[in-house]
Amino acid sequence: MNANAAGSLAAWHDMVVRKDMSGLAAIVHPEATFRSPMAFKPYHSAQAVTLIISTVMTVFEDFAYHRELVSEDGLSVVLEFSARVGDKQLKGIDLIAFDADGNIIDFEVMVRPFNGLQALGAEMGARLAAYLPALKG
Repeated sequence: MNANAAGSLAAWHDMVVRKDMSGLAAIVHPEATFRSPMAFKPYHSAQAVTLIISTVMTVFEDFAYHRELVSEDGLSVVLEFSARVGDKQLKGIDLIAFDADGNIIDFEVMVRPFNGLQALGAEMGARLAAYLPALKG
């Protein structure tokens, strides 16, 4: 894996374990993109990425990563996870792309099953509905 990306990935895993996203902005590119499993159009900005990810990490319960796959160029990873939202269990993947400096440039999330995604979407909407429209611009 690219050394800078590996450093940022290690920082990411540390933040997840500590449930403290305060260092996230330091590893997100200013023009990063977040691709939500609930929204058709992506969000473009470090502010959007950090807000959404920081919020979702407070929504997820019993969050754990299980597998990590690294791309051939060493700049992208796929992280398989499981979590719970209320009484709904879900599984998903985080697809994270880094630039050569180790900054997150693209963060895409896929979630299943549908009822888990619905629970996640409802909770995220309740917490972020006032903020998300402005971040799509």
